[in-house]
Amino acid sequence: MRHFDEIYALAVARRGSADAVEANLGKPKTAAEIAAMPDDRFLALATRCIFQAGFNWKVVEAMWPGFETAFEGFDIGHCLMLHDEDFERLVSDERIVRHGPKIRAVQENARFFADLASEHGSVGAFFAAWPSENYMDLLELMKKRGTRLGGNTGQYFLRFAGIDSFILSQSVVNRLVAEGIVDKAPGSKKEKEAVQAAFNTWRAQSGRSLIEISRTLAMSID
Repeated sequence: MRHFDEIYALAVARRGSADAVEANLGKPKTAAEIAAMPDDRFLALATRCIFQAGFNWKVVEAMWPGFETAFEGFDIGHCLMLHDEDFERLVSDERIVRHGPKIRAVQENARFFADLASEHGSVGAFFAAWPSENYMDLLELMKKRGTRLGGNTGQYFLRFAGIDSFILSQSVVNRLVAEGIVDKAPGSKKEKEAVQAAFNTWRAQSGRSLIEISRTLAMSID
C-alpha cells in the first residue's frame, strides 16, 4: 500500500497540477455545522437520495419543490403519522415520483431519525459525534436501522450532508484494488475493516479528511 503522498502525486500527474487536484477535493462540514442541521433536513436529504437512486437525478431535482409540499416540509412528526389514506394519496400525487416502496420509506426513516433524535438530542448531534475512523460502522448502522439507506444511497446521503465520508465509487475501488487492500468492491466484514484501516492510515499520514482522501484516490486512477 502506497503512502498517501505517493497517491497524491499520481493524482497530480493525471490532473496536471496540485491546484487542479485541490480544486476538486472539497471538505466536510464542521461538527458544529452538522449538529445545527435541523432533523427535517436530514429526512429530506435521505428521501432525495433514495428517490434519485436508480432514477434520473435531474427529474427528482426538478420535482423537489413538489416533494417538499407533499411531505409537509419533511416534518418528522408529520411523516411519522402518515396513514394508509395518506399513502394512497401520495402514490397518485403527480408532484412527486410515484414509487410506493420509496414513499413508504419516508415514514420508516422518519422513525429512524426520530429515534436518533431521542437517543442523542438531535439527528445532527448524532452524526456530528460519530468518529471518522469508524465510518464503515456508520454505514452498517444506517443499513440496519434505516430503510433503503444501505450501499451507495447511504454513502451519498452522508456526503451530501457534509459528514466526513468516502464513497466507494468504481474509481475509488480501483485504487483500493491497485493498492492490494481488496480485490473487489468490499462486501465482507473483513474487507470493510481492511478498507477502513487503509483510510485511517492515509488520514494519519496526511491529516486530511475522508472526503479529500476519497477524491484523491479517484483522481489518481481514473
